[in-house]
Amino acid sequence: MPEFPNLIHFAIPFFIASMLLELFITTKKNIKSYEPKDALTSIAMGLGNVFIGLLSKGLVLLALFFVYENFRIFTIPIAWWSFVLLFFADDFSYYWFHRISHECRLFWASHVVHHSSQHYNLSTALRQTWSGSFYSFVFWLWLPLLGFHPAMILLQMSVSLLYQFWIHTETINKLPKWFEAIMNTPSHHRVHHGSNPVYLDRNHAGILIIWDKLFGTFQAELDHEKVVYGLVTNIQTYNPVKVAFIEWYNMLKDAFSGKKSLSNRLKYFIKPPGWKHDGTGKLSNNLREEWLATHLNSQSNPKLNESSEHISIPVKGKKTIA
Repeated sequence: MPEFPNLIHFAIPFFIASMLLELFITTKKNIKSYEPKDALTSIAMGLGNVFIGLLSKGLVLLALFFVYENFRIFTIPIAWWSFVLLFFADDFSYYWFHRISHECRLFWASHVVHHSSQHYNLSTALRQTWSGSFYSFVFWLWLPLLGFHPAMILLQMSVSLLYQFWIHTETINKLPKWFEAIMNTPSHHRVHHGSNPVYLDRNHAGILIIWDKLFGTFQAELDHEKVVYGLVTNIQTYNPVKVAFIEWYNMLKDAFSGKKSLSNRLKYFIKPPGWKHDGTGKLSNNLREEWLATHLNSQSNPKLNESSEHISIPVKGKKTIA
C-alpha cells in the first residue's frame, strides 16, 4: 500500500485563509455573498463530512481493493504517465457521478446538501454530504478494474475535490477564453448552483468542462440572467442535521406513503427529483423548456437573443448547443 499524503487535511488552513480573504474582498466590494448562519452551517457540514469520512473511507478502500485484487484486467504501475491517464479517467467518473446525482433521486438525496445554500462563496464548497460517500464510490469501481491502484484513485479524488474549492466564488468573473473553454471555472460552476430554469442540471464538471460540452450539458453563464442560488424549492433551515437528511425523509415519504404500485414506489428512488407518479411533478427539463419557450426568441428581450448562442437547447429529447 503506497503512502500518499492526505491532501484534504493539509488544505484546511488554506481553506480558512481563503475564506477570510474572500470575506475581506466581498465586504470591500459590497458583494453580499456571506450570511453568518449560512456560512456556519456550511462549515458544520464540512466538518461532519470529514468526520464521517473516517468511517466511509474504510468501506471505499475495501470495495476498491476487492475489485483491484480479484478482478483487475491490467496492473498499471504508479508512474507519472499513469497519473496523467488517471486524471482524465477520474474526471470522467466524476462527471457521470455528478450528473446522475442530479438525475436520480437516490443520489440526489445526498447531493442536494451541496446545493442547499442560497449563497455562493468558498464556505459553500465545504457544504458536503454526510451520506453520499457510503455509496457514490460505485462510479469509480471501473478504475481498479482497469488496474489503477486504490491509493492512486483516492489521491486523485482528493486533487479533484481541492480544485473544486476555489471555483465557489463570485469574486472572479471570467477567466481567459482558452481557460474557460477547457477548465471548470467560477463562472461555469455558478451556473451549476443556479436555480434559474435555464441553469438547472448544467455544468456537472469536476476539473474539465469538456465533458459537459461533449455530452450536451454545458450552459454558459448569461450576462443578462443573474444566477439565483439554491434549490427550486429551498430548504428553510440552518440545522445541519436537517440539511443532511431532509431529502432522505422526503424521498422515503413519497415512496412509502399513500396508495401506489410497487413499481411507482421504486421509481421514487430511480426517477429524477420532481417526478410524481400521478404526472403532476415537473422535472428540470420541463422547467427549462418552458423558460426557453418564453425567453429565447422573445422580442421584448433583445439582449437575451444576443446571447442565445450560449444557451444549450434541448431538441426532441436530446440536448444540443445552439
